[in-house]
Amino acid sequence: GILSIEQLISRVGVIGVTLMALLSGFGAVNCPYTYMSYFLRNVTDADILALERRLLQTMDMIISKKKRIAVAHRTMFQRGEVHNKPTGFWGMIKSVTTSVSGSENLSLIQQEVDALEELSRQLFLETADLHATKERIEYSKTFQGKYFNVLGYFFSIYCVWKIFMATINIVFDRVGKTDPVTRGIEITVNYLGIQFDVKFWSQHISFILVGIIIVTSIRGLLITLTKFFYAISSSKSSNVIVLLLAQIMGMYFVSSVLLIRMSMPPEYRTIITEVLGEL
Repeated sequence: GILSIEQLISRVGVIGVTLMALLSGFGAVNCPYTYMSYFLRNVTDADILALERRLLQTMDMIISKKKRIAVAHRTMFQRGEVHNKPTGFWGMIKSVTTSVSGSENLSLIQQEVDALEELSRQLFLETADLHATKERIEYSKTFQGKYFNVLGYFFSIYCVWKIFMATINIVFDRVGKTDPVTRGIEITVNYLGIQFDVKFWSQHISFILVGIIIVTSIRGLLITLTKFFYAISSSKSSNVIVLLLAQIMGMYFVSSVLLIRMSMPPEYRTIITEVLGEL
């Protein structure tokens, strides 16, 4: 029926798996781009100093033009106090023409100030980006940075391999019968020719792997959602955000259970399948 657990989980799972795919795709691109030194552009102290010098020059120009506007306003105010009551017809015409020309000059200077302020904002953002890149370059030279650099290459190759295998599975309608841990241990044991209890260790390693996947994926989801909610939150939208977060976490949990089946040994995979139905 429409209200059965199987039907509801299948519909929630479609949305949840799509959400997980989007987040996984973003993570698969963002993580190597963040940690691999290959994507770092070369930034020197001279580049940062030159950009900071341009920013200071722009700020000086903004200050000087704003000072001109303030002096002009003060002069017009004092002139208006001195010539409060223009006498005669020519006096009235003179006051009108001088005020119009003065206002035109002020509006032109104000337009220049607005353009310079926009330029200063762009220069400030670029300066902050150069400082962040410089810090990433210094971090990449440390032991931890080199470690993450190697991991970035490893996971990039792993991501391409997963895309290739997923495409083959979709085209040929194949379903994996062996979980990745058991398969990897079997290949290693057969290649090295060592005595190893594959069944015993595959269960424990699969259990640890599934736990790591659950913790890291939910942590990554919460970090991403927190950044998003900080950007759109307000005092009036707090209840809506909490409700949306609860809905997303529910869908994410159901989808994790659906997808984690493939990382478990077959005897445990069938237990989840019996609970969820023939999905």
